[in-house]
Amino acid sequence: MTIVDIPGSKSITARGLFLAAAAHGTTVLSRPLRSDDSEGFAEGLLKLGYQVSRTSGEWTIEGRPEGPAVDSADVFCRDGATTARFLPALAAAGHGTFRFDASGQMRARPLGPLTDALLELGVDLTFEGEPGHHPLVVRADGIKGGDLTLDAGLSSQFLTALLLVGPLTAEGLRITVTDLVSVPYVEITIAMMRRFGVEVVRDGDTFVVPPTPYQACRYEIEPDASTSSYFFAAAALTGKSVTVPGLGEGALQGDLAFVEVLRQMGADVEVGPDAVTVTGTGGLRGVTVNMRDISDTVPTLAAIAPFADGPVRIEDVYNTRIKECDRLAACEENLRAMGVPVETGRDWIEIQPSTPTGALVKCRRDHRIAMAFSVTGLRTPGITLDDPGCVKKTFPGFHDALASLRASWDA
Repeated sequence: MTIVDIPGSKSITARGLFLAAAAHGTTVLSRPLRSDDSEGFAEGLLKLGYQVSRTSGEWTIEGRPEGPAVDSADVFCRDGATTARFLPALAAAGHGTFRFDASGQMRARPLGPLTDALLELGVDLTFEGEPGHHPLVVRADGIKGGDLTLDAGLSSQFLTALLLVGPLTAEGLRITVTDLVSVPYVEITIAMMRRFGVEVVRDGDTFVVPPTPYQACRYEIEPDASTSSYFFAAAALTGKSVTVPGLGEGALQGDLAFVEVLRQMGADVEVGPDAVTVTGTGGLRGVTVNMRDISDTVPTLAAIAPFADGPVRIEDVYNTRIKECDRLAACEENLRAMGVPVETGRDWIEIQPSTPTGALVKCRRDHRIAMAFSVTGLRTPGITLDDPGCVKKTFPGFHDALASLRASWDA
């Protein structure tokens, strides 16, 4: 058994930064993720005038329920989807003129359902280019609140941004959702809002957010379950064993359910109170699995799928096509380059058993493609990445961690 320390959750860190900024008092985030995405979020808060101090193990944020401390700012959101979607909503609840822009990759990703909702709430928001995309300008004068209908079928982050800003509105929000992907991420949001003193009530497809003030707290961030998936997959693929401490039965992150997919494929899985262990059993079974709720782990499964004894079919994951890249297309392209038979449709991919050959992986600047196919390289010599550095988005030390894991197994 090898113990792997995984950095803090990206999703929890981003939500924690928003909640801390919006709360009364001083919040301490313990074990936050230090990566390009989370540093970009923190830098965005600093641009908006919030006080954020950072050490290696703790970030301290002085809350401002009234909104940004400056009356104008130009915020660059880098590649971060949570930064690009959450911060305009946070700024809208304050007062001032705030411009938001992002990388070319993030500019291509949709904002429309969120910005439409903000416009419906009376927020003065204009686009400098294509409607529903960065760059945009928010001329903020607070948010009254009220009733909304939202399509969250492309990303749960649209709903999360509105849930998070709800307590900052004058009257609260009542949000009716017509479609919703990645439900576990919304559950993370609601659980964290509860920790900061706000109770969201869900009635079927409607979420009711009261205008209750957030209260600061000390919050310990659990390891990132999506990042853990690569190391759990590595164990299942190689017949070895990996334990990740800090994750367990009470974990907030839905992506921990990836270990149940590995269990279906034949791995031994132990989910304890404060640790998860996956042990490979020498073979993998083919599966058909709906990954709508854990779609960030689709590349992880695709990367080990050729080694199964039957086809692996992943279904209901259209939203993976509008992530950092079109992940279904990226998986198909890279598996084909390795000689693996694969087919895709609008929202599915099916991978046939085969013996992959070495190839250059085209990462498409997507950290998850790079990390997933690095795991393939544990069984396939000659796997190289055209952009290994793109892992800095969520786990700058990934390659060293995987190399250390491999060395411990070879020792």
